[in-house]
Amino acid sequence: MNHSDSVNTSWRKVAASFYKKPTDSKIFGSVELDITDLEQYISQKRKEGLKITLTHIFTLAVARAIKETVPELNAYICRGHVVKRNSIDAMVSVLIGDSQMGSIMIHEADTLTLHELADVMETEIRKARAGSENKTMQMRDSITKIPWPFRVWVVGIIRKITIDWGLSIPFLNFKPNSFGSYVVSNIGTLGLDMGYPALFPISNVPLVLIMGGVKKKPYVVNDTIVPRRIINLGAALDHRVIDAMHGGKLFRYIKYVANNPSLLESKPM
Repeated sequence: MNHSDSVNTSWRKVAASFYKKPTDSKIFGSVELDITDLEQYISQKRKEGLKITLTHIFTLAVARAIKETVPELNAYICRGHVVKRNSIDAMVSVLIGDSQMGSIMIHEADTLTLHELADVMETEIRKARAGSENKTMQMRDSITKIPWPFRVWVVGIIRKITIDWGLSIPFLNFKPNSFGSYVVSNIGTLGLDMGYPALFPISNVPLVLIMGGVKKKPYVVNDTIVPRRIINLGAALDHRVIDAMHGGKLFRYIKYVANNPSLLESKPM
């Protein structure tokens, strides 16, 4: 394989068209979270036949947080205004090949129980790996085929129509809010301990949550230092839509759910 081909993957070609110099206003935040008890909960549920992971827990926790404590997160920018979304939809990054990352969309994630989310994600991942990734992300492969520099111009036109003008492009199945309410990506499975995500410019998503690696660390519990299992969570927030205060509320809710995961087994109030 030509070295240039191995470096210039389809994603890198599209990314070079989407991203420009980092001038946009963003808020980055991170927390360390003790998930020792949460991992035990997940292990017990898997023994009972419920195939869940940390990704399921945090995907659903964010959806419930948006519904119950930070509804301001469920919005996007359209024609210079903050517009409320009609539903809370999650986009989750998944590995769909040996080295190819893709995504699945979970519609109305806040209405699901943990059992229901597990079923939906399993079905959507199977579809994505079979070549039926959601139509919005399939657009990536179409854009890859456009020669440089025309690729940049096409992306610019799409962004102008959808993000700036707030219009839809039906034949591309592309809308100003096509990428959902938030994105969750587990980079810990790729061997990374911590990460600060980018806000994909054309996605119009105000929140990207990154799950880092899980490590055993000395931790203070009831004034005693004990070994605990710790995960790093990182987030990027669109400062045009939300403030750091909303990020604080989000992380507090996530911590609460991590300590009380059984809440996710029932429908939200």
